[in-house]
Amino acid sequence: MRNISIFGTSSDAGKSTLTFVIAKILQDRGYSVVPFKAQNVSNNAKVCDDGSEIAIAQYFQSEVLDVPTSYHLNPVLLKSGRGNAASLIVEGKVVENKDVREYYRELDILKPAVKRCYDYLDEKYDCVIAEGAGSPVELNLMDKDLSNIFIAKEYNTKIILVANIEKGGVFASIYGVYHLLPEALRNNVIGVVINKFRGDLTLFDKGVTIIEKEFGIPVLGVLPYVPFNLGFEDSASLENFVQKKPEAKIKVGVIAYPTMSNYNDIEPLIADSEIFVEFIHSNISLEKFDCLILPGSKLVIKDLQWLKQSGLFARIKEYKKSIFAICGGYEMMFEKLHDKFSIENSEPIKEEGFGIVPDKLIFEKMKVLKKSSYELFGYEVDGFEIHHGKSEHFALEYSSQNFKGTFVHGILDNDNFRTGYFKHINPNYQGFDFQRYKKESIETFVNAHALQLDVEKIIEEIKDDI
Repeated sequence: MRNISIFGTSSDAGKSTLTFVIAKILQDRGYSVVPFKAQNVSNNAKVCDDGSEIAIAQYFQSEVLDVPTSYHLNPVLLKSGRGNAASLIVEGKVVENKDVREYYRELDILKPAVKRCYDYLDEKYDCVIAEGAGSPVELNLMDKDLSNIFIAKEYNTKIILVANIEKGGVFASIYGVYHLLPEALRNNVIGVVINKFRGDLTLFDKGVTIIEKEFGIPVLGVLPYVPFNLGFEDSASLENFVQKKPEAKIKVGVIAYPTMSNYNDIEPLIADSEIFVEFIHSNISLEKFDCLILPGSKLVIKDLQWLKQSGLFARIKEYKKSIFAICGGYEMMFEKLHDKFSIENSEPIKEEGFGIVPDKLIFEKMKVLKKSSYELFGYEVDGFEIHHGKSEHFALEYSSQNFKGTFVHGILDNDNFRTGYFKHINPNYQGFDFQRYKKESIETFVNAHALQLDVEKIIEEIKDDI
């Protein structure tokens, strides 16, 4: 069976969602399918079953398909680093901080790792669905493109284009990307999917005719815009979440510092009809919120300094209601933070924290990567750790009066903990089954798109060499 590349005609076209949608449809038809992305750029990562680290998008796709998680799904990951550098993670482990220009100069060094991972998956599964990155035809970067051109050429994959009609310019983006592709790759294009169409789909019937007749590109489907408050990959996807909660009982403010990370921790609250979530980007009054959450951070001391410069630090210090902090947010709560090895900063630095946790926080060279079941605040919680900061006395959690904090991501996914915590804030809070919500949301989303996709054509194209 031929493998598939998903190319976007622009950034935020919907490549990540189309990857798991098509993968799930094929899986339901009896094929074994796995997601893959050669290189991702994201501060949002999770710890896999094998103790490695990959981007949240590939982890979420693997959850949808119920396939084992490992570094093979995302062999190269770039995260925000100090200055112009990025934290380079290869095959699930941090290699070093690299200047972005240096990274692109040495890209060929990473190709063997990408090929090892792809080949491993190709051996095990009927079909690898390789998600691209950004646009595949950034002409000045095509020779440095691991996720699109390299994979498509190296493995002769069939290609599906996806275009976001919400962004405007859908015809130009489809025509332009298709004709800028190398001829050999154009010949592998199965067709294009029009994504995120709002309203009556038949209104685009003429558009389909234009693309098929004048451009000569088959349209595999026009997909409706369906709100999907799960699997947030980046800040662009985070901005698209939808809340309609007329009966909300609790208002939660999430402190959105510049390098906020792993905000997937907040997904159970966005999904919860009893909780209204607002992300706080500037120095506003916090009194309207019943609870503040300080989420993860890729550059903890820099985000802590931003809180001080913006005035939010002082407001949070004065806040008397409930505060919950996770990982990077938890690290900010210590008395002192010391990056003595310049892990996140260009030189060794010490910074005063909020002083709620009576200990100092040291950024160690060895990164903690752990997926486990934890005893936290009296609850059994499945979660993961992904941090350089370490505490001698409060290595997992700390609580006092109105404050709770932990290094463990995923704690809010736990229904028992979440219900107990928010009942303490408002006794009328009832709680809900997040895993059931997640399962039903994914099924609804996939089914809505499956109805509009030409699945038979896709299968016919990828089965042609059996």
